[in-house]
Amino acid sequence: MKSWLEKRAALSPDQIGLYAGNKNTWTFREMNEEATELAELIAPYIQSREPVALLITNQPQSVFLIHALQKIRVPVLMLNNRLSTKEWAYQLKDSRAQLVIFEDQFAIEADRAVSIDVLRSSKQKNIEVFEQEDVCSIMYTSGTTGNPKGVMQTYDNHFASATGSAFNIGHQPDDIWMCAVPLFHISGYSILMRSVIYGIAVRLYEKFDERRIHADLVNGNGSVISVVTTMLQRLLDVKNERYHPFFRCMILGGGPAPLHMVERCHDEQIPVFQSYGMTETASQFTTLSPADARRKTGASGKPLFPGEIKIVDEEGKNCAENVIGEIFVKGPSVTKGYLNNQQATASAFDHGWLKTGDVGYLDDEGFLFVADRRSDLIISGGENIYPAEIESVISSHPAVKEAGVVGKKDEQWGEVPVAYVVLLEELDQEVLHSYITERLARYKHPKLYRFTNELPRNAAGKLVRRKLKEEINHESV
Repeated sequence: MKSWLEKRAALSPDQIGLYAGNKNTWTFREMNEEATELAELIAPYIQSREPVALLITNQPQSVFLIHALQKIRVPVLMLNNRLSTKEWAYQLKDSRAQLVIFEDQFAIEADRAVSIDVLRSSKQKNIEVFEQEDVCSIMYTSGTTGNPKGVMQTYDNHFASATGSAFNIGHQPDDIWMCAVPLFHISGYSILMRSVIYGIAVRLYEKFDERRIHADLVNGNGSVISVVTTMLQRLLDVKNERYHPFFRCMILGGGPAPLHMVERCHDEQIPVFQSYGMTETASQFTTLSPADARRKTGASGKPLFPGEIKIVDEEGKNCAENVIGEIFVKGPSVTKGYLNNQQATASAFDHGWLKTGDVGYLDDEGFLFVADRRSDLIISGGENIYPAEIESVISSHPAVKEAGVVGKKDEQWGEVPVAYVVLLEELDQEVLHSYITERLARYKHPKLYRFTNELPRNAAGKLVRRKLKEEINHESV
């Protein structure tokens, strides 16, 4: 079939598809013209079906480049622009990328690389059609354990994710999806795909600016926005006016919202859909509706149609309700595997089910509760401790903004929990510890507290516990 943008331009040529900056807009027809021109400029550089890497920021031209590569029928490798040159080099080599297209602000060394400006020097028409099962995009996992792996996302994956989301939160013809998350991350990339599938506009931001976005929400310049907990907290910090009736909802990723945040959103009449997903599921896989948020605190919701979830124990058997095990997912939005890595692909799947590496449970109503990453599990004196459980309790204190918990090596217990805490206001450590002891079993109590101004997060806004663990275990005893 033709590219989704070309199809959308034929269906809705004069509808606005992209807002950027103060007054810049493009219709779907204009977007298609921009993407077609770029496709013709890129075509002479294309020699195979291997990926083309993009090293870009949230600019309109980046949107056109993504759609241009779909027109040429080559997968796009989205490089995280916050990585080091060595990390870029690894991904380029591992993916066998045939070309890197980059913005001039980035210094990158590759066998075949071209800046966006240099692209303007040649032209040759070479527009092709693609099949739904073709690989559309490739994104490398954060590499919290071992080397990063390139997740292959097909057009089918993106289409299933988009339709599943639409069945869940609905969509309106005049929707404007606000994109203040990076395009190189699945949360940002999926917004572009939903735009051309639904026929709705994207309002693109170069970076997250809570005051600017707050003003746009108040003035009716956006109806849906994707956020993580830190972004939502910053929006709440500056909120002093009711949002415009045009605003419909927020999609929250990167972990469940603490109770105090859920309560504030309820009081402010901000509909927040909490979600669980990953690069391997082409964005959100489960969603918790605002109606269930208060009675199901900590839950990530139920699978989007037609996705499936099951919880599996260490023996490979299905867990009963409320019993923690590994989360397995299955459905049309799930990746077909890892690029050039058959071994990793084989070990990640079990009879069509993707083993997520996350642990959690399903309650008696079928709501998913994500406990933690298996790799983040703390084993203390033979007891399993899930950092997210402790973080949830700490974050529920009104003086706490957020928390991160990791395991510290201990001669007696093997590991003990350590809490990194970001405060909203002054709080005595003894008061916080007393608060925790009333709510958690003794073996789950943090043995150390570190108060800090911020926690390390990746481009997706997810807490990077690995950095905290490295820090605490390298401290002198």
